[in-house]
Amino acid sequence: MKYMDCRKGVDRMAGPLSGLKILDFTTLLPGPYATMNLADMGAEVLRIVSGSRPDLVDLMPPFVPGTKLSAASCQLGRNKKVMTLNLKDERAVQVIHKLITDAGYDIVIEQFRPGVMEKFGLDYKNLRAVNERLIYCSLTGYGQTGSMRDKAGHDLNYVALSGIASYSGKKDSGPPVLGIQIADVASGANNAIIGILAAVIHRQNTGRGQYIDVSMTDALIAFHAMQGAAFLVDGKDIGREETFTNGGGLYDYYETKDGRYLAFGGAEPQFIRAFLEAIGRPDLVEEGLNMQTGAQVKGEVREVIKTKTLDEWKAVFDSVDACCVPVLTLSEVFASDLVKGRNMVVEVPGPNGITIKQIACPIKFSESCPEYHHCGVPKDQANTAEIMQNLGYSLQEIEEFTKTGLFS
Repeated sequence: MKYMDCRKGVDRMAGPLSGLKILDFTTLLPGPYATMNLADMGAEVLRIVSGSRPDLVDLMPPFVPGTKLSAASCQLGRNKKVMTLNLKDERAVQVIHKLITDAGYDIVIEQFRPGVMEKFGLDYKNLRAVNERLIYCSLTGYGQTGSMRDKAGHDLNYVALSGIASYSGKKDSGPPVLGIQIADVASGANNAIIGILAAVIHRQNTGRGQYIDVSMTDALIAFHAMQGAAFLVDGKDIGREETFTNGGGLYDYYETKDGRYLAFGGAEPQFIRAFLEAIGRPDLVEEGLNMQTGAQVKGEVREVIKTKTLDEWKAVFDSVDACCVPVLTLSEVFASDLVKGRNMVVEVPGPNGITIKQIACPIKFSESCPEYHHCGVPKDQANTAEIMQNLGYSLQEIEEFTKTGLFS
């Protein structure tokens, strides 16, 4: 199938989520990543932020040249409007009511600890009273119920409590600290997106909104697709390097002569055979195919891989179908033919008339394209006054609200 060239805007149609309007009360990474993807796909997202309290992501270098806007905030805020609002101010409730009724922002996502939005008068029960079609998603580390609901946590904590860390890594070094936030993005943001869109379909079918409780730890527990299923049948814990996919077989990373790494991900017999033959050790095929002896072969394989540089091994495996690839640096990733061929880097309009290179939406559509209207905006360029005017507030009222701290 031939897909449209979204880089050139050929036959561009409205994004697949055009018409959805989302009120975003999230910070840091999980919620903003979710709403960025929703906005890329055409949803109209209005982010509500504190005018005085910085988001940690706003402070993370590097910054967009000529601005005080961090690169992360520039990307995570992509395609969104921003409104500053002091949620501790009682007048904020009336503004939010107008947004979810008059302005049509009938999907809410928030990322506070359980009970915080209730203190503001902005929880699901209170907001549903003014709009029964409201879809309301709460995204937290441990969920709205249970013994951990009020505890603080970050990605590493969720990975630990999910059990994933218990059988990841090496026996002699323990669990690895991953380079990305797997719980924030893979389980938090993505499940929020799935939950919201499922609720949208339910509302289309029934006319009713609903509440969505997304726990990042719950979702990581659900990631035990094979290992968890096995445990619930036989009750046996899994140790590090004890299964084929956690280093118990040849499936692993291998250091090269120049200190780089190869990744061998072959699980099927034909790939294991091709791999061992390509490194010049066909004599190890029989043992390598045997799960009981495969791990014992690994030491010999490691010594072979260390005899050549990464580039030398790349030359070997470029013509071998063995699921063996180099471990790339970011500079190599973004210069690769794979990234270029998949259009995974886009030019997004930024502040002061410049354009910013950013990672594209990873989902490819045949009938509509993701949209990249602008990157995130700093708080001093927020759309607050414009939005308030659209809600029917006069310039005099807006000025008075500004002086009395409603937007701080």
